[in-house]
Amino acid sequence: MAVEAPERPHTRGPISEGPRPPGVVTDHLFRWLTLGAGLMVLVILGLILFSTTREALPWFRSEGFGAIIGHDWIPAGNNPKFGALPLICGTLLVSAIALTLAVPLSIGIALFVTEVAPRPLRKPVIYVIDLLAVIPSVVYGLWGLSVLVTPIKGVYDDVASTVSSIPVLNTVFSGDPHPSGRSFMTAGIVVAIMITPIITSLTREVFATVPTSQKEAALAMGATRWEMIRGAVFPHSRSGVVAAVLIGLGRAMGETIAVALLSGSSPRITGRLFSSGDAMAAIIANQFNEATDTWRSALIGLGVVLFFLTIVIGVIARAVLHASERRMAGT
Repeated sequence: MAVEAPERPHTRGPISEGPRPPGVVTDHLFRWLTLGAGLMVLVILGLILFSTTREALPWFRSEGFGAIIGHDWIPAGNNPKFGALPLICGTLLVSAIALTLAVPLSIGIALFVTEVAPRPLRKPVIYVIDLLAVIPSVVYGLWGLSVLVTPIKGVYDDVASTVSSIPVLNTVFSGDPHPSGRSFMTAGIVVAIMITPIITSLTREVFATVPTSQKEAALAMGATRWEMIRGAVFPHSRSGVVAAVLIGLGRAMGETIAVALLSGSSPRITGRLFSSGDAMAAIIANQFNEATDTWRSALIGLGVVLFFLTIVIGVIARAVLHASERRMAGT
């Protein structure tokens, strides 16, 4: 006959938490510091936007909706007008020219450095690109003014005479009234030279993050070098390349001295690339010292418009990229 052992009462008390594991306090502190740093960026941007908008209110009250869509920028005289549309168009035109020239060149250089160039050649090319990225913009502007303006006017004349009989092109590649060395095109070329090192450096870093296994797998399947780049490098790097282009676009839209020296300082709305014009950042630099009252408020308002324009273009580009990624994921 088996004898059952008496049931012992539970004598275990509540489990004590004990000392915290090492590093928990440091992790919490680091989390709050990084959160504070991120919020600080938003606070600074908000304060900048608030203060500049407050200073620009006299311009908006004076011009109304015409502050944005007005076609005339005439600060002097008995009836001054401060329409921003010619300057917005000039900023977008110079930036478009710069991106059109800089983005293919930057991607080509980045691919050459990461995929084609032999190792002894890579470091010198990278050093030169990084050095070009830190040259002040005034140096590029003075170089363009002293070296590029005079000879390039002859090139513009030749191009304009060559396409004079071709519809549309005879308007785009012409001047108003005649090709000028200080023009949208000249400013766009110099700005393209300025942003190429920035886009190239960022794109090169993005291409370098592509896993080697993906590239080797593509080559092992019989793909050519170009097919490997198109099938393995570009899909993996799409978002990073878009971010690099957006940073270059921000630099192009905010460029001041080079555009002020090379655009011709003539606010106008035109699609003629070889005519003189002006941009928002350039006219702020040229006229701010002599501006007073509403004129000064209008120049500050141009800064606010430029701020919002940069944000809108960035949001649109991100939306297009997101839609493209979703479409690729679906297929």
